[in-house]
Amino acid sequence: MEKRWSFLDAFEDNFRPLVVIELAKGAKEETIEWFTKRIVDKKANGGAQLLVKPLVTENEGENIYLVGASPLRLLLGAETVGLVKECNDNSMRTFTYSSRKTFKDFADDNHNFLTMAECQYIIKHELENLRAKDEKMIPGYPQAKLYPGKSIVRRLLTSGVLVQIFPLHDREELKKLRHSWYGRVKVGYQPLDDIRCYFGETIALYFGFLEYFTFALIPMAIIGIPYYVFAWEDYDKYVMFATFNLLWSTVILEVWKRICAIVTYRWGTLLMKRQFEEPRPGFHGVLGVNPVTGREEPVYSSIKRQLRIYLVSLPFVCLCLYFSLYVMMIYFDLEQWAMDYHEENQSNFSNLMLFVPSIIYAVVIEMMNRIYRYAAEFLTSWENHRLESSYQNHLVLKVLVFNFLNCFASLFYIAFVLFDMKLLRQSLATLLITSQILNQFAESLLPYWLQRRHKKKMKKRMCSLKTDTDLSLVEQVSLEKEMGTYFGTFDDYLELFLQFGYVSLFSCVYPLAAVFAVLNNITEIYSDALKMCRVYKRPFAEPTANIGVWQLAFETMSVISVVTNCILIGMSPQVDALFPDSKMDLVLTVALVEHLLLAIKFIMAFVIPDKPRDIQMKLAKLEFESLEALKQQ
Repeated sequence: MEKRWSFLDAFEDNFRPLVVIELAKGAKEETIEWFTKRIVDKKANGGAQLLVKPLVTENEGENIYLVGASPLRLLLGAETVGLVKECNDNSMRTFTYSSRKTFKDFADDNHNFLTMAECQYIIKHELENLRAKDEKMIPGYPQAKLYPGKSIVRRLLTSGVLVQIFPLHDREELKKLRHSWYGRVKVGYQPLDDIRCYFGETIALYFGFLEYFTFALIPMAIIGIPYYVFAWEDYDKYVMFATFNLLWSTVILEVWKRICAIVTYRWGTLLMKRQFEEPRPGFHGVLGVNPVTGREEPVYSSIKRQLRIYLVSLPFVCLCLYFSLYVMMIYFDLEQWAMDYHEENQSNFSNLMLFVPSIIYAVVIEMMNRIYRYAAEFLTSWENHRLESSYQNHLVLKVLVFNFLNCFASLFYIAFVLFDMKLLRQSLATLLITSQILNQFAESLLPYWLQRRHKKKMKKRMCSLKTDTDLSLVEQVSLEKEMGTYFGTFDDYLELFLQFGYVSLFSCVYPLAAVFAVLNNITEIYSDALKMCRVYKRPFAEPTANIGVWQLAFETMSVISVVTNCILIGMSPQVDALFPDSKMDLVLTVALVEHLLLAIKFIMAFVIPDKPRDIQMKLAKLEFESLEALKQQ
């Protein structure tokens, strides 16, 4: 590998812009010159050996640079990041430049062997791995300290010199994707392979899970409609429906693992080796030596971090949970007032007023969830986690605990304290439908409307310019740099997680929940696609082999749903009448059924393999070949 880098030139005429770097308007010339020089310098000199071109815009003082790379540089970068591609014998293998001829669709004159998303991912990787050598500070900014091995891009970001780095859209490819994805209403699957080629595996996998979850909800919706119409008050008839729900929730999650393995194997990410995690950009501490890498980097005491978590973060989360319960009790006071008002007046208006407390409470829940999210992000950042994975795990835990209690506490209270099944149905329906409408508006419709307004203003301003620069490229960069940043699939998975809770936790009380979930998810697919293509900047591709911690979150919700549905069935008058003499027998019977269902659930999870047999064989074959190759060396 080392010898090959010398064949690369620092610049070539056929420049294809892939990534945009925006530096602060007041950035000093010596800083810009030093940074761009490090980007184009050869790998042997500690550079990234990429191509850089300044973009001249109408705004004076703007420092915008376009970054690209030669085809050879991208191929060598693909080997560095460990991309997995399909070979001529239809097997999937880690790409190496020396064996490039053995890979399908590879040709020296074929510059489409790597997708644009993969090219941008390679450039991002190379920029993030630009490291300080013997510099003690960023030139022109003595307060921005450097040390050997420190990521230059991360230091520029934390010091405010670097505003943002984002990948450019490909207008022609985006137009094709929009047409095949959401440009026309159709009954069919999403173009997941095209989404993956354009946005990367993480986003494509989210849309694949959204589509799969929507199709998986259809049997529940079909069965739920007749139960709603013909057996509304007969809870004993819901036993079969609830049992089906519990088995259904297990099967769909296990089948998803298999589908996920098939898809990610085809994409190559199932075979990608996990890279060594670097400290996250916000991590700070006293300069020390990493015992694993031997490099100098900030070191922060784990004891201090634990003290921050248990003495500050945990009490704050508990306080927020208490406040959520306090708001819930206010909601029940409003609910009682509405019922008293209806009893006194008995009018159509008073009948409508019965739904007002639930609607207000649903809006308050959404507002509290969003405010708490900001607080959780601040606290988790303040805890100063060294790795991004640790930061994400602590953030997910905080958000899931609060959202679960905030969204479902009132339903548990109505079901197991008030024993009011009619109010439970009404509250569940109102919370589910209201939250879906609010999410659609806040996440897609409002941002899309704001983005269209901004785009019209920008186009008017661009049309009045007279410049020799490629106006279409200037216009594109100017539009995209002002677009919102997509911060990942966290909120999207969280919405599906809460929806799964509404459908599974109290299925025997409100069978129509699955129907509304299906209708919402159909519109969600189109609105999320619109959001990705028209509202936000193009995100960098992130290879992934599964949906991560969300698989465990869904499985945990599935286990909780077994308990809640068994208790609800046990509380029904029809089941209660079967045990007129001893309530203890009823409790023991419900507990026994609940344990049996949990046992069946875990047995099914164990029996159904996570990966299909053919995928297991292919992975085993690759592992065997790797071991044989090591022996020969």
